Amino acid sequence: MLLEIFDEKLHPLSKSEVPLDYNQHDPDQKQIYRFVRTLFSAAQLTAECAIVALVYLERLLTYAELDICPGNWKRIVLGAILLASKVWDDQAVWNVDYCQILKDITVEDMNELERQFLELLQFNINVPSSVYAKYYFDLRSLSESNNLSFPLEPLSREKAQKLEAISRLCDDKYKDIRRAARKRSASMDNLCGRRWVPAILS
Repeated sequence: MLLEIFDEKLHPLSKSEVPLDYNQHDPDQKQIYRFVRTLFSAAQLTAECAIVALVYLERLLTYAELDICPGNWKRIVLGAILLASKVWDDQAVWNVDYCQILKDITVEDMNELERQFLELLQFNINVPSSVYAKYYFDLRSLSESNNLSFPLEPLSREKAQKLEAISRLCDDKYKDIRRAARKRSASMDNLCGRRWVPAILS
């Protein structure tokens, strides 16, 4: 299944013309890496945020019964990173900041991407430390089996508690605003106010 909000032809990430065969060719590993690295580097996101983004990405594919394909992978990954950065990173960026990274995308498009991503997740953004640990060890095993380095350390007890507390807090906030989201709210940034918790958004 494909959804319009993730279709790069309908919602291009740049002003460059999208090729007619944009959905015909699978991206190679380098192309995916460059896209993700650009976002993580420009937004100064942490490696832990990547694991949370992967949790959300797989949740989206399961909940929405969505297929990831050449024409939608960038916007799906962008939505997962956007949401994970708000839940996990101390220096989370606003939707408008992503528009500084991807200069041709509008704030309205980012807001709608975030809103629909959340709805498709059924607002389930809670990431228990046990789920994080499963993804961490699966990724570490995968990197070892492919002779790749995996420098990320397991979560400390303090960070595991932080992840659970923040994701529960955000989950509670989203429960409170679910009704507003059904009324086609403009942005989770606006709904949550200036900060969700002091440590997340500046």
